[in-house]
Parts: sequence; C-alpha cells; structure tokens
Amino acid sequence: MNQNIRNIAIIAHVDHGKTTLVDKLLKEGGVFRANQQVEERAMDSMDLEKEKGITIKAKNTSVHWKDKIINIVDTPGHADFGGEVERALRMVDGVLLLVDAYDGPQAQTRFVLRKALAHGLKVVIVINKIDRDNAEPAKMYEKVLELLMELNATEEQFDAPVVYGSGRDGYMMRKLGDAKANMAPLFEVILDHIPPPFARPNQPFHMLVSNIDWSDYVGRIAIGKILGGKANVGDTVFIIRHSDGKRVRAKITKVFEYSGLGTIPSEAADAGHIVGLAGFEDIDIGDTIAANEDAHALPFTQIDPPTLEMQFCVNDGPLVGQEGKLVTSRQLRERLMRELKTNVSIYIEDTDKAGVFNVKARGAMQVAVLVETMRREGFELLVSRPTVIERTIDGQRCEPFETVWIEIPDECVGPIMQNLANRKGLMTNMEKLPHSTMIEATITTRGLIGMEIDVVNATSGRGVLSHLFKEYGPYAGEVLTRITGTLIATESGETTAYALVMVQERGKLFVSPGEQVYEGMIVGENPRNEDIACNAVREKKLTNFRSQGEGVGVGLTPATKLSLERAIEYIAADEFVEVTPKSLRLRKRILNNGLRQKMSKAGKYQE
Repeated sequence: MNQNIRNIAIIAHVDHGKTTLVDKLLKEGGVFRANQQVEERAMDSMDLEKEKGITIKAKNTSVHWKDKIINIVDTPGHADFGGEVERALRMVDGVLLLVDAYDGPQAQTRFVLRKALAHGLKVVIVINKIDRDNAEPAKMYEKVLELLMELNATEEQFDAPVVYGSGRDGYMMRKLGDAKANMAPLFEVILDHIPPPFARPNQPFHMLVSNIDWSDYVGRIAIGKILGGKANVGDTVFIIRHSDGKRVRAKITKVFEYSGLGTIPSEAADAGHIVGLAGFEDIDIGDTIAANEDAHALPFTQIDPPTLEMQFCVNDGPLVGQEGKLVTSRQLRERLMRELKTNVSIYIEDTDKAGVFNVKARGAMQVAVLVETMRREGFELLVSRPTVIERTIDGQRCEPFETVWIEIPDECVGPIMQNLANRKGLMTNMEKLPHSTMIEATITTRGLIGMEIDVVNATSGRGVLSHLFKEYGPYAGEVLTRITGTLIATESGETTAYALVMVQERGKLFVSPGEQVYEGMIVGENPRNEDIACNAVREKKLTNFRSQGEGVGVGLTPATKLSLERAIEYIAADEFVEVTPKSLRLRKRILNNGLRQKMSKAGKYQE
C-alpha cells in the first residue's frame, strides 16, 4: 500500500459537470498560479471535445493536496465511448459519481456506475449543480441510493459518503446548509473514503497497460497503474502480449508522472502510481509489462462488443483529390489500423472489395468522431449507413435492443409516441416530471438510428434522448426509419439559383447556388418516398428581352446543411456520405442514373 496516493475516476452522465469539476480541483490543488488565466474545461484538449462540449478520450491528471497525491482520470459520459470508461476503471481504486441536482441519475449514470460496482470500486457521491433553478439535491441523493440498490451494490458501496456543491462556483459541502467555502470537503472525503492503491512495492515490477498515448519525441507511451515494484529509466522489462501471449524484451527509456495538465519526466516511479512508460515500439492496450520473463499476464477486462458496423471506402467520386491529399486505399487502411492501436472498442476488417473496410463500433457518434478526426487530417473517404451486427442465438436470428430514455415537453408526447411506434419501440414506463415528461422504452438499435434528430425536430430542440445497450433479442422485422426520398443531380457542374428554384418546388434543398455537384449526388429531399432526378446546374437562356422583376431575389429557401453525424444517420442503404476536409456530400453508391435504375429493376442493387 502507498498511503500517500489516491487513484480516482470521475464518472457521470454527459453534461453533468465532470470536466468543470476537475478544473476546480486542479485550481484548488495549486496546479495553476493564482493569476493564471485558464480556459474552461481545460481537460477537454481535443478540438472536437471543445466543439461538441463532451469528453471523448479518458485523460489523466494529478493534484497535490496536504502532501497527498490524488491521481484523477476524467472519463467520457457518452455510452459510445464506454471503452474509454472501462479502461480507466482498471487504473483506479474509487470513483466520484457525479449527479446533476436537477436531472438526477441518467442513462449513462447507470452505465458507468454499473461498471464501477462490477470492479468493486469505492464510491463517493457528488451532487453537483445545486445552484441550478429548481434543483432538488436531497431528492436526487435518494434516487442515487435507489440506483445503487437496483444495481446490487455491496453494503460497503451502498454506504457511500455524499457531498453537495457546485463545480462551476467552486464549493462543496458535507451537508446541505453548510458554509459555501471551497473544495476542501471533497478532498477530505476522497482521502478518508478512497483506499490507497493496492500495490506490492517489494515485488518485481508489474503493470497492466490500460491506455496508450503518443509523443512525437518518444513514440508510444504505455499508461497504467504500477501494481508491483518500481519503474526505473533504463530497466529491462518484458512485454507479455494480450493478443498472442508472446513475451518480448524491451527497455524503459522514459518514465512520465502526471502533474496538472501535463506530464513531467521522472527517473523512477513507485508502486501504486499511474504513470506513462516509453521505449516500446509496439505495445497495445491490455498488454502486461513485467520485470521477469516468467511473470504472469495480468487480466484484461473484456470490453462490451460493438453493435453497429459500417463501411469506410476510398472516394471514387468525380471530385476526388480536390480538397484532400490522403485518398488512396493504402493511406486509408494505415490510418484505420493506427486507430485500432489506441481504441479498443472498435474493430476493423478488410473486405473482398478493394478499398472497402468494415468498421464495427458502439454507436454512430463514435464513428462520426473518428471520421471527423480523419477529415481534419486531410483524408477523403466514403462512409455508409450503419447497420446492426446480428447474431444467431439458439438457432434464432437476433439483433441488439436498447433501453431509451426520452425527456420531452408535455405537449410533444403525442408525436414522440408515434415516432416510437413507427420504429417498433415498446414503451415500458412514463413518468411526469415537474416541467416535462420522461418516456422509457425498449427499441432495436436499428430503430434508434436517426431517432435523436427526430426528437430534436419534434421538440424544437428541447428534447433529450439517451440510450443504453440492453440485450440481444429476436429480430423485430422491418423498421422504417426514413420515410422520405431524395432529389438526385443528373448533370455535373456548378449549381445555379435559376435551376435550384425549380428543384426546390419538389422538396428541401441540401445545396446552395455556386456549389459543385455531379451526377448521382443528392441535392435535396423529396417528401415522398421516391427518388427524383433533377438538373441543378441549368442556366437561364439569355434573350434580348428583359423580363419584369428580373434581378429581384428569386426566393430560394436557405439550404439545409447536415452535420456529419446527422448525415451518417440520414442516408439509406444505397447511399454514401462523401467526406472531405472541406465538404460533406451525400451521393448514391451507383452514380450513373441509367445504370442505377437498371440495377434496381433487376433487383441487384449493391449494398
């Protein structure tokens, strides 16, 4: 045991204030100078995290308080990034369960808490955002206790201490009504309740790799908690591979300890510490690093399997290479294989078609984050609609089902219930909240694709949807998730306002005047469930006569621009999203109009 160290993870639902709380702990722990200007949510270091307002990658930091070192892992709350949470829990001895004082426990609260309890971790309950209007901290604490009972927490886990406060305003209290001073009550509870890390300092060095980082200077960095012995720069160690059990000799060239928002090099690290080690050309998450060649491999928790798969393909459109430099099959494959090294919750497979790769993941957002990262790196690629991964159980065709929670304004219950019915969802509970209604239902993962956008549209942005994998069940039959058709360009060129005025009479536009389009590209949406071919580049014929009103605005409705995540969920099985560093285009798999119709009539339309 190392009495001076505490290793904790912060777990919560999306937007309950994890990263903001870590900011305050860092400030009070003396990481920042008193006059130092620090941007909000400093732990969300990726551009995508800042833009989306969510945590995507689990990250490590460290705070010093009263001569104690508190290593903190900030984890994602979104279920699509559950692999990050599961890895983080391998390194810690306790968790701070953060719950919003108004919203209470949500879908991902249940998900991350269940994982923490299964690891036997100690829990500290933090009722956050008690400064919110209509907050009910005492009631939400009762709901957390109910959830702990429901998840079969042990008696010790159920007797978790609780603190109340506001991470944003920088105060915590042992009891409601105490003075709102600082974060000290939370630090005290962590030191009192979370045990020191279990470690054997007198044993040979032993560590499980729970995460992988990358540095341009030293290459791959293996991150984990030292379970035994000491890590010294220059030590010879053996890597025991999780994949095949092979043992490879290596040397530790760098030891990194976490301090504040960065790392500091160290000559050595003791048992119980969460550290980064460099010097390994090829090391993966789940591998064991040990001092002795005959050491045993440490157990690696199997991560929940993916439920969705989709195709990543080489861009074969007419505009390929105009905006991105990385367009070949080899470059695409190398990038996907590199992603496998640091993301254990996705699977990538080669297919029998050149330039086509199957990517299996937890959800559409996880894939959208990967694609968005790749386009920012200069890649061009095609992405297909997600399909569910089916299984055969006891000779029966089965598919994944999820539990979905939808919080909506009272007046929107009717449309949402109809949407659920269309998607073969089965309502299991409905609860009237003070200012809204909470619907709980069971739905197939297929039926859930694209539903979040429907909820946002039906509630004018006021609805909140969260979901959690439940089980594999019997195939539910056909599910209709898109009831509209598309408007497809028949000519290549630059769109004109004159042509788009006529196109918009048939539906909603996805393109504006002056954009490059090509044959087979989707330029709009048809309200009816059929595709219509249209010319979006037609120019007005010039005459010697000037018509009345010419030059006046032609009344074009602004085009609807879909986000990457929305576009992936929107497309049908016979369509692709073309992703480039500057553009998102929707297109048919078969671009030639005549060939597409011929294949469709013959029933051979490729998917």
